[in-house]
Amino acid sequence: MTTRSLFLLPGDGIGPEAMAEVTKLIDHMNAAENAGFVTDTGLVGGSAFDAHGEAISEADMEKAMAADAVLFGAVGGPKWDGVPYDKRPEAGLLRLRKDMQLFANLRPAICYPALADASSLKRDVIEGLDILIVRELTGGVYFGEPKEIVDLGNGQKRGIDTQVYDTFEIERISGVAFELARTRAGKVCSMEKRNVMKSGVLWNEVVTATHAAHYADVELTHMLADAGGMQLVRWPKQFDVIVTDNLFGDMLSDVAAMLTGSLGMLPSASLGAPDAATGKRKALYEPVHGSAPDIAGQGLANPIAMIASFAMCLRYSFAMTDEAARLESAIAKVLDDGLRTADIMGEGARKVSTAEMGDAILAAYAG
Repeated sequence: MTTRSLFLLPGDGIGPEAMAEVTKLIDHMNAAENAGFVTDTGLVGGSAFDAHGEAISEADMEKAMAADAVLFGAVGGPKWDGVPYDKRPEAGLLRLRKDMQLFANLRPAICYPALADASSLKRDVIEGLDILIVRELTGGVYFGEPKEIVDLGNGQKRGIDTQVYDTFEIERISGVAFELARTRAGKVCSMEKRNVMKSGVLWNEVVTATHAAHYADVELTHMLADAGGMQLVRWPKQFDVIVTDNLFGDMLSDVAAMLTGSLGMLPSASLGAPDAATGKRKALYEPVHGSAPDIAGQGLANPIAMIASFAMCLRYSFAMTDEAARLESAIAKVLDDGLRTADIMGEGARKVSTAEMGDAILAAYAG
């Protein structure tokens, strides 16, 4: 039997509650389908700081590096607002991304038919939405050097963050976008700020060259990132795959997420480069939502984004495409049946708890 190793990092806030619904699915798949998942669980974020004084321990980093895939919940909360900057809960996630070299962040924005009215946009603008944002994750302004605050004297300080991209970084992230577009509608829109940023000029040049050299069968367009944000709100269905840098990808993917009505609904995947020998990619899967400490422990959390992240894991890390499709169909069925957690509650729907939503999706998946 094939063994598939999963390292679970539930994290803080609602992370453990959402992760618990995924473990139900894993247990079912092992028992009923001989899926062969082997899991281990570690600490990340505030919970890791409380236990180890770091946002993730060296031992758990080793486990993450060795696993076939990492499932990540959420980190952070007011409890840890005063911890040193390099030990803040988010530092655990940043280290995972950096050490695992997870350069490609995939953020789908899908509008389930049953939730078209949950968006703040009109139904005809959002109904049927299915776009994918491919965000470069290990370069750009979040990691560029120098990154510092300099004391200039006389009560003045200067904050410095550096936007840096090399050709190979742009080539590999645009390659991922083009490859994914080939499995979808065959369209890529590249977004940057070439009108005011030299890194944007290079980004545009390299994406264009990569397209001409290897992906001429895919339709490529370019758009300034601020205009892209406007177009996402005006008519998002014009897009198929959007590729952009770390900073703009962070912002644009949150805009796209809220088009669907709730951050609690959307998953993400962060992938590394294929291993030269095995072809496998290091990968981390996480819901888009945060730790929501205000509702933690109350059974109010929406587990759908965490479950959908597991579906992405099945598809991208284990090539279990049929199982991934079944799980995504199970989510859609439960929503069609009118079940809702508090964040997506609507008129005529039945409000359920975190566990009840997870149980319903498992039942629909199991058939």
